[in-house]
Amino acid sequence: MKKRILLFIKFTLVIIFLIFGFIILFPRSYQVPAIEKRKSTKYWNLISGSRIAYTLIQAKGEKKPYPIIFLQGGPGGPIYNRNIETLSSFSEAGFDIYLYDQIGCGYSDRLKNIGGYSIERHKQDLEEIVKIIGTNKVILIGQSWGAILATEFIAEKPALVEKVIFTGPGYLLPINRSLEEIKAPDSLKLRNPQFTNRQGRKNIYTIRARFVEWFAKAFDWKLASDKEMDEFETVLDHEMGKSTVCDTAMLGDIENNRSGYYSSVKTVQSFDNVIDIRPKLRNCRIPALIMKGQCDGMKWGYVTEYLNLFTNHRLIIIPNAGHSIAREQPGLYVKNILDFLTQ
Repeated sequence: MKKRILLFIKFTLVIIFLIFGFIILFPRSYQVPAIEKRKSTKYWNLISGSRIAYTLIQAKGEKKPYPIIFLQGGPGGPIYNRNIETLSSFSEAGFDIYLYDQIGCGYSDRLKNIGGYSIERHKQDLEEIVKIIGTNKVILIGQSWGAILATEFIAEKPALVEKVIFTGPGYLLPINRSLEEIKAPDSLKLRNPQFTNRQGRKNIYTIRARFVEWFAKAFDWKLASDKEMDEFETVLDHEMGKSTVCDTAMLGDIENNRSGYYSSVKTVQSFDNVIDIRPKLRNCRIPALIMKGQCDGMKWGYVTEYLNLFTNHRLIIIPNAGHSIAREQPGLYVKNILDFLTQ
């Protein structure tokens, strides 16, 4: 009898082990649109080894002296067709506009060694891109994580930036969590979005994805392919996108570009190792436009750091818009930026 019980226990454990192994190791597929080549896409081959996909929207009429570089949110967020369509408005005012997929996402290359994804790598890539463009200064538009990247760049190369626009800005690094306790003035009439990123992760994250993330962080290993995990990240980003809008009806369908999973995970992990840039940014006189949506989920206290460090700033709260202002209020997004750039 005991032998039968022991045999049954062993058999059960083997079955559990096989099921668990299947859940962790068996590749998954996700319902995402087929990625399509964009006719406007060109490539930069950077000294770092990064092969970067970009789109240039050329200025119309009399060209302004300084081009615009758009820094997408993420990390790991690609350039979407809607970004190109919205920012095309600035070409009418004489600005060249560059939009690029940061390394590890979109049409840009993926790194074999995922340990290479870091905030330092993104910053170095941006510096080289400015050199390739061949201009004395640039105008930066940083969305969310793109605002973090912009501040990191400005801290090192302030002379290269004519103006900066922060939209839905993320926290400065290293993160000061105590800022979350600062309450926004009632006069701003801010409100919370209906959804949070945490809800999005809970809805989409699987046991396999959690193991893939752990191996990536602990060992710089790709337990799953770039293709599988980029498709996963694309679905995840779309679900978390519910937290970036006031009205989820504005979210639309999953777009046909690819988020970068390993670029996202490893870049965020690198946040823990950055040097505090606040001393270098203190009393920065670069003209800065800070735009925040009325129901942006980013805590108000993090925005106050931008207000305090960039002393030559203009703050605008965009009504009925969330973290992704341009998605819900493209008209106000363009108008306010153009007003800032042309004054």
